Amino acid sequence: MSKPPSSPYATDDDAPRGPSVGRKIGITLYSVLAGVVVLALIAVGFVVYTVQRSFPQLSGEVAVAGLDDQVTVQRDGLGIPTITADSTHDLFFSQGYVHAQDRFWEMDFRRHVTSGRVSELFGESQLETDRFLRTLGWREIAEQEVEALGDTERAYYEAYADGVNAYLAEHDGPDASFEYAVLGLQNSGYEIEPWAPADSVAWLKAMAWDLRSNIEDETERAVIAPGFTQAEIDELYPAYPFDRNPVIVPEISTVPAMGTVPDIAEDGEGETTDADTEADTETEPSASIEWTEVNDVVAAVSTLVGGVGEGIGSNSWVVSGDLTESGMPLLANDPHLGASLPSVWHQIQLKCADVSDECPFDVAGFGFAGVPGVIIGHNDRVAWGFTNLTTDVTDLYLEKIEGDSYWYDGALVPLEERTETLKVAGGEDVELSIRSTVNGPIVSGLTDDLTAIADEPFTGTDGTVTAPTAAPDGEYAVSLKWTALEPGTTATAIFALNTARDFDDFRGAAAQFDVPAQNLVYADVEGNIGYQTPGKLPIRGAGDGSMPQPGWDSTYAWQGFIPFEELPVVYNPEEGYIVTANNAIVGDEYPHFLTRDWDYGWRAARITEMLQRRIANGPLTAEDLLAVQADNHSFIGVRLTAAYLDVTTGDDETDAALDLLREWDGQNAADSPAAAYANVLWDTLARNVFVEERQNPVPLGDQGRMFLVVDTLLDDPESPWWTNEALGVSGMTDMLKRSAIDARERLTAIQGDNPSRWNWGSLHALPLVNETFGTSGIAPIEWLFNRGPFAVGGGSSVVNATGWSLGSDFATVTVPSMRMVVDLADFDASGWNHLTGTSGHTFHPNYIDQTEAWQRAELTPWAFTSDAVDAATVDALVLTPGN
Repeated sequence: MSKPPSSPYATDDDAPRGPSVGRKIGITLYSVLAGVVVLALIAVGFVVYTVQRSFPQLSGEVAVAGLDDQVTVQRDGLGIPTITADSTHDLFFSQGYVHAQDRFWEMDFRRHVTSGRVSELFGESQLETDRFLRTLGWREIAEQEVEALGDTERAYYEAYADGVNAYLAEHDGPDASFEYAVLGLQNSGYEIEPWAPADSVAWLKAMAWDLRSNIEDETERAVIAPGFTQAEIDELYPAYPFDRNPVIVPEISTVPAMGTVPDIAEDGEGETTDADTEADTETEPSASIEWTEVNDVVAAVSTLVGGVGEGIGSNSWVVSGDLTESGMPLLANDPHLGASLPSVWHQIQLKCADVSDECPFDVAGFGFAGVPGVIIGHNDRVAWGFTNLTTDVTDLYLEKIEGDSYWYDGALVPLEERTETLKVAGGEDVELSIRSTVNGPIVSGLTDDLTAIADEPFTGTDGTVTAPTAAPDGEYAVSLKWTALEPGTTATAIFALNTARDFDDFRGAAAQFDVPAQNLVYADVEGNIGYQTPGKLPIRGAGDGSMPQPGWDSTYAWQGFIPFEELPVVYNPEEGYIVTANNAIVGDEYPHFLTRDWDYGWRAARITEMLQRRIANGPLTAEDLLAVQADNHSFIGVRLTAAYLDVTTGDDETDAALDLLREWDGQNAADSPAAAYANVLWDTLARNVFVEERQNPVPLGDQGRMFLVVDTLLDDPESPWWTNEALGVSGMTDMLKRSAIDARERLTAIQGDNPSRWNWGSLHALPLVNETFGTSGIAPIEWLFNRGPFAVGGGSSVVNATGWSLGSDFATVTVPSMRMVVDLADFDASGWNHLTGTSGHTFHPNYIDQTEAWQRAELTPWAFTSDAVDAATVDALVLTPGN
């Protein structure tokens, strides 16, 4: 098929380079001594020399010990590398080398996170998070997964590690990254360790944590259970609105017969969390840097792995060639993750010089620095995208403990125990005792919420909330079961995806992609489109996992996993498109329970509506898909506008603000005064109804859920939720008026009393905070690493999903971490972008050079064929075998 006549993407000349260094972000607390020391260190000469000495060599020739043959690394103007090699060994060796060039500090930091060793970098302020992470045991599980790899896949990981280490052999300390110079101010004895395959595999556990399912809702329900009735909990956690929002697989589908699907492990366990945390900082007298301490350990873990924030999710959809201008499929994807600097993604292309069975890779897309292969993208035949499955793969269990044993089926069973040593920079070693039951590690005592569940336990069996009955003697504890806490096969699935040739291969890869649980969408050059639910999804016993369950009774234990051939699948549907946006996968008729806590489907409904409208107007183009990705339509804003149509407050300034809503198009555009007021009004209304002055405040949590809760209440003016006696409010109309006035006063205090100067973008701005030194507590250091804030549109449960925390402030915390549109008619007509840039080196030209395009929801051309890559090449580095 021919290339569409015009590209919707910016040309290379238009590629944004990003603004200059932004001001310091966030709270900074620093001592006079620390300020003097650091200000001296960041004199211009020091910064220029020390920062630039770690910038990687991008052109010329470098001899590298460990290579078998010559390898070429071509980079475009955004620094995106295309690696061409003669063998898989040299290909993955060179990917490790390139990742270390661009992002080694990020890789090193992340492996300390996944190993529960952050205290070794930053001291005792990180001990609580290390205790939690070490209890989960990600690194130990990763080592088991490496041992279970097949010979071929293990060779890929070993070659990758060798490439990282080859770079480190010539680049140590500040020569590897500027961060090591800053770290030396406090931790001068730190030495970089060699990279190992388990360091790569462990990061997949961190992403499984980041893409958690319903553990947050489960914990919230358990914590609030003592203060609310069953009816109130049902109102606050309603069922998915199947009558109004779509499901991914409307009916059980059949697909062409598969080949042999690889076996999947038969047991598993887990954990999740949310982040939006207030930081406490304290100064150690001997330290120049005041490392952030986080007062919520679960939130701290999310912060360390990138931060999930509010409304974690993703969008993806795929459209058949029957509906496109080119006659071939189009595939769009934009995963929503916590905002981080650098971005979690690293773009790359991996090419075997001659594609063959021995060297089968010709793949491009988005990967993780520290992990070989491509996670999301396309090869020369198929394209794929991910969104979070939101199925329930984690459960909390109430345990009864007596001494060193726990009760299970009427008998005392010895607890599994192990002791680990936490090393602390600038301090003494700390011994950690970790205890586990058959259900998983005991996590109460590690976080306030989980400890509170053990102190005042409630359970859930079939969606009802009750105090535990028939519990044995002993003390309560809480354990955690999660599919990611047993060895899995995702580390192998990556390569199977990268080399898939058709839908059968794609499903074989999906069968091995056990954690994190993801929706997988598919398209190929033969014109086929498809969808597959992958991985390892538990079959539960007596309970449904929506609340903690009795751990002492095996009838509540997991009974295995749903057979892969019974997982939902779609192939070439009649509608001609497939939409996934974390909404319900299937209806209630599906024979296996998946979760009670889907995303509530507002994004999925809007994407489907926009696709149907555009299809009605003619064949779709890549530009149409990009326009859907950029859509800022706010369901709750439009709903509130309707609710306020006939409401006047008697306050002239507030009534003028309400007039803005009546003229609003419902789009959360960055420059919109009405969007600013609509979102402040939504936040204020939610606070006044559920939080302010209430004896039992409600966790506001996910906005999509609260949309449905308030939408339902707006149809029930007599609901007792509308009355808040402590605020002097009685009934819905009174509550709407009070909230409108409060919201106008809040917005006036922030943006002034001239409504024409209100705007959503600056209120909702995105601060790009470096995941380590960006919260150091030292203003000049934070200035070195942080950027922004950047004004953005969109919002929570909006297709342009820039999530913010209801009941907190309006700053963006979750983002479309990348966007891509793949054109199966011409891969070179595809487009891509991610939040920051290829480089993790502060002040490098590629540090945030993609941010302005991301801010405008624009994509840049994605060269794939050799001719297109050659034309886009700005720098070329030849790696040759060295001694």
